[in-house]
Amino acid sequence: MAQRSAIEWTESTWNPVTGCVKVSPGCKHCYAERMAERLQAMGQPNYMNGFDVTLQPHMLELPLAWKKPQTVFVNSMSDLFHKDVPFEYIRRVFDVMQRAHWHRFQVLTKRAERLAELSPDLEWSPNIWMGVSVETDKYRTRIDELRSTDAQTKFLSLEPLLGPLPDLDLDGIGWVIVGGESGPGSRPIEPTWVTDIRDQCNRAGVPFFFKQWGGTNKKKAGRILEGRTWDQMPVGPGPAGVRGRLGTSASSEAAL
Repeated sequence: MAQRSAIEWTESTWNPVTGCVKVSPGCKHCYAERMAERLQAMGQPNYMNGFDVTLQPHMLELPLAWKKPQTVFVNSMSDLFHKDVPFEYIRRVFDVMQRAHWHRFQVLTKRAERLAELSPDLEWSPNIWMGVSVETDKYRTRIDELRSTDAQTKFLSLEPLLGPLPDLDLDGIGWVIVGGESGPGSRPIEPTWVTDIRDQCNRAGVPFFFKQWGGTNKKKAGRILEGRTWDQMPVGPGPAGVRGRLGTSASSEAAL
């Protein structure tokens, strides 16, 4: 069975690597770290090392057993482009994604410099979507590094959004996700930061997805922006029934 996900913008998760190291302010209250420590305490074998970077080769071919096409978030509990993940292992992950061509895979990293460095030596099949996280203006160079890759669908995760991001260069970007931070110690998000990014996406014709306001009670805060949900998705290879590039779908107001 696929590991079903409660994240609004995906369907399932697949973790051939677990664990990570904080690299920028967006990592401060990392949900994956909290979850890994909880799973370690529960005795889950994949988390015997807690949140230390750990390869999980026995998980590599799992998506090949999932016959129903679905959208899969790769390494929700890690970062595939962490320096401690060998290049040959990254290539093995890419090989599985190519072979499991009936799925759509979403890979997300904060290590955009290593991504750009390795990109020419990776096989970018159309079902592999590549994204970078950008939490403040200081890290917008990650977008240029993403743009330099050969991924056919490139996306931005502006979450947790910790400041305004005016005048984004969205050339070559196929999707933008925005969300506030949630959980203990969560830092606030300003509505004007969100609406400005949405307006930039609208002007550029880029699908916009608003994930959540966040906060300590994210379910109560919800994900309604100016009276509606924003669930726009890009057109791209993957499971049947994909939403249109600028289309929306009804969704729950509950945030994840």
